[in-house]
Amino acid sequence: MYTHGLKTAMTLYQNGTLTLSQAAAHAGRSPDAFVTALERHGITVRENQFRSETADRPTHAD
Repeated sequence: MYTHGLKTAMTLYQNGTLTLSQAAAHAGRSPDAFVTALERHGITVRENQFRSETADRPTHAD
């Protein structure tokens, strides 16, 4: 069962009130764990740089 803090953080993140890092801290979770919770609830993740899988993406020097 999800805590009230996690639900609140997800809502605030979804509405753009908090950044991913701020929302994760509010929920008491790491950014990766928070992204997982967002994905499980069908909430679009705007800040993919916090997701570990994005480290494998090529970076552009332009």
